[in-house]
Amino acid sequence: MWLLLAFLSATLLGFYDVFKKESLKDNAVLPVLFLNTLFSSLVFLPFILLSAFGRGALDGSVFHVPAAGWEAHGYIIVKSFIVLTSWVFGYFGMKHLPLTIVGPINATRPVMVLVGAMLVFGERLNLYQWVGVLLAVASFLMLSRSGRKEGIDFKHDRWIYFIVLAALTGAISGLYDKYLMTRLNPMLVQSWYNMYQVFIMCPILLLLWWPKRRTTTPFRWRWSIVLISLFLSAADFAYFYALSYDDSMISIVSMIRRGSVVVSFLFGALLFREKNLKSKAIDLLLVLIGMIFLYLGTKS
Repeated sequence: MWLLLAFLSATLLGFYDVFKKESLKDNAVLPVLFLNTLFSSLVFLPFILLSAFGRGALDGSVFHVPAAGWEAHGYIIVKSFIVLTSWVFGYFGMKHLPLTIVGPINATRPVMVLVGAMLVFGERLNLYQWVGVLLAVASFLMLSRSGRKEGIDFKHDRWIYFIVLAALTGAISGLYDKYLMTRLNPMLVQSWYNMYQVFIMCPILLLLWWPKRRTTTPFRWRWSIVLISLFLSAADFAYFYALSYDDSMISIVSMIRRGSVVVSFLFGALLFREKNLKSKAIDLLLVLIGMIFLYLGTKS
């Protein structure tokens, strides 16, 4: 069941990236990010209120948000900061780079999770896993070649660094998620981390964007901003419940979720008419083959 949830999450994430790219086009980044956190929190606010004051209306359902103490909420606040850090970097990078570049870079997150587990937890990689890591590195080098054809220098383009940092913090978030899911209810984590992100974003918006709003890219409302939140909330809901299964594996779930790059890549080609698709498709294929080797390494 957790594998099906992971595949569902991957599909929804692909559409999330598409709506995010559309919303950020010629638009102010921080207001879009703030509205994403706001709408996502509004999705879960009714579940929080019904769980607390609904006289058992949601008891026993997957939508029930259990009460928790300050220690649990402290863990969730840490989660909020990690995710928001990844989003800030990711949103700025997404705005300034083609979706067909961003997607394959984000797809290397499972490799980062694996390397992180090796460095932090002392895990050892087997032959299959090393092949997967090397293929991911090779795809990144080839992607930099494809980027040069569009005037993107991977060594000196700050937006590439932003996407890489977003992927790194996203990998940290993935490792932390598995830790949380062994201790906390999935609905508790998802609902409250969205709520806390709104409070974190308020001072960021007021201090960094509001004073300079007239001298920077103006904010334009688009309905795709709402769809960002809806598809992300649905994707995360499936993701957290996948991780809540005792036999679930974060490495496998993380790899499957990065399969969302197939959806975003197709839309980057068909909807946004991005360039150099043939060479980027080869880079993407290397990433996907690398993910297969990581899976084989996990099963062996």
